[in-house]
Amino acid sequence: MSAPAEPAPVPSHGPAERLGEPVPPAGPADLPAVPGAVVDLLGLVAYGELVAFDRMAADARLAPDLARRAVLSEMAAAEIAHYRRLADRLTELGVPPGEAMAPFVPALQSYHDSTEPKDWLEALTKAYVGDAIADDFFREMAAFLAEPDRQLVLDVLHDSRYDEFAGQEIRRAIRADPKVANRLSMWARRLVGEGLSQAGRTAGERVALTTLIATGFDDQAGVQALFKRLTAAHTARMSAVGLNN
Repeated sequence: MSAPAEPAPVPSHGPAERLGEPVPPAGPADLPAVPGAVVDLLGLVAYGELVAFDRMAADARLAPDLARRAVLSEMAAAEIAHYRRLADRLTELGVPPGEAMAPFVPALQSYHDSTEPKDWLEALTKAYVGDAIADDFFREMAAFLAEPDRQLVLDVLHDSRYDEFAGQEIRRAIRADPKVANRLSMWARRLVGEGLSQAGRTAGERVALTTLIATGFDDQAGVQALFKRLTAAHTARMSAVGLNN
């Protein structure tokens, strides 16, 4: 798809209109970002990081020992550091971070309220499954941003070593008690269902983000291909730890 000479007009966010200047077309990563979508995407990722900090700090108390508690606490510390980078970037663009994040509070809060883990393994599965799907989506969206925002979004995605830690913990629990797999598989399906429901709600309310997706993937077939990739990655992730999709 060839990039248009100017970004498609969408609701702007004041100073953020300076973003997304056209660049020579050379594939998805070089498409100019829709200005309003830049602020929306940074605001969405920032609020996700802020909530993840709160959640992981609380979930750390579910850990069965101090070593595991420390790992999850380190994960929480990384989340708040990522939030700070995103908030600083929004401020640099002239957009108050709270203003950029506010539209996404209801959907994300609803997701987390309805998926509160009851124990350590549910907390780990939520981090392993839910956060990874969000990261896959943000990675796809980052391809349509101009620098430095493209790299910023990629930089704040969750560190793979924490995915590995969560995966190891889940596999260890299943080896110790194979019945755990069924319980965690059902929990993971609930996480995905709730996540998709709230994602659909957000997409319907935020025109700029919807326009970014439509512009980036050109047509409905491109959007369908995106969700196939997200589904395939999720299926592989579930299989890797012995969970049924």
